[in-house]
Amino acid sequence: MRRSPLLLNLLLVVGLVVLSVLSLIAGKVWVPLGHLAAASDPRWAIITELRIPRTILGLAVGATLGLSGAVLQGYTRNPVADPGLLGVSSMASLGAVLTIYLGLTGAAPWMMVAFAMSGAGIGVLILLALAGSAGGATTFLLAGMVLNVIAEAGLSLALMLSPNAWATSEIITWLLGSVADRSMVDVRIALPFIVVGSGLLLTTGRALDALTLGEAGARSVGVSLRRTQVVIAIGVGLACGASVAVTGVIGFVGLIVPHLVRPLVGSRPGALLVPSALAGAALLVAADILVRLTPAASEVRLGVAMAVLGGPFFLWLLLSMRRRLA
Repeated sequence: MRRSPLLLNLLLVVGLVVLSVLSLIAGKVWVPLGHLAAASDPRWAIITELRIPRTILGLAVGATLGLSGAVLQGYTRNPVADPGLLGVSSMASLGAVLTIYLGLTGAAPWMMVAFAMSGAGIGVLILLALAGSAGGATTFLLAGMVLNVIAEAGLSLALMLSPNAWATSEIITWLLGSVADRSMVDVRIALPFIVVGSGLLLTTGRALDALTLGEAGARSVGVSLRRTQVVIAIGVGLACGASVAVTGVIGFVGLIVPHLVRPLVGSRPGALLVPSALAGAALLVAADILVRLTPAASEVRLGVAMAVLGGPFFLWLLLSMRRRLA
């Protein structure tokens, strides 16, 4: 399969089709496969109003996170990089939380998305300003860490100064991350930004391959590190900002997926992008199906489920890196 990435992509697409169909029929209320097209079935409303938007967002957000993780790991040559590393997702979260804190969520359904995208845009501008013109990956990483600290401080402050218990509960629930109870309005608002941002990230494959030679080597073959940096920052800002705006914070997908796919496609970063996007979509939809089926009174939040999965994986990854360096 390593010699045929096309075969891997084809298998992932087939898996996505199967998971998408399963996502439409699985849940507290099961819909038989033969009734998916039966508009007269009373369960049809569950499919159209709840599960179709949920499935689309699971596919789009999972693909975005997987692709962003592959790009960031390739750019920084850091195996523990993920979309949260740049702080843009945290800034998007801060923007969305401000709408809850200020009580604006009831004014218009697009208000949270607008604030989250504004937060992501401001995050990109701050990131580029802090990174400067040198274009170094280390500087870029440090700028992302600073941005994360700023965003986390803002989120903590919003929680501490929350005007009432309802707002505090709403903020905490939203930060846990989920694709449940979303509508086609959320899909229509977020999907264009996700598509544009992901498209920008997919154009970085050649630059990521050149960066395996080091920054000096990449410059010698005509790669503009500053342009690559800008494209990555804007791409992550658009795609992850829109994702966070409608689903809340869902972590670890961008960390896990590239490591699962890399043994099958080899070490070339550019070849990892499309398989990581497909595998990220598959992982998030599969996880969302599982959280629906948990035998509990309330559904486990998807962000919590991914943290339970990602925490041990992150520990295993760090131990593996330590053994290799020993």
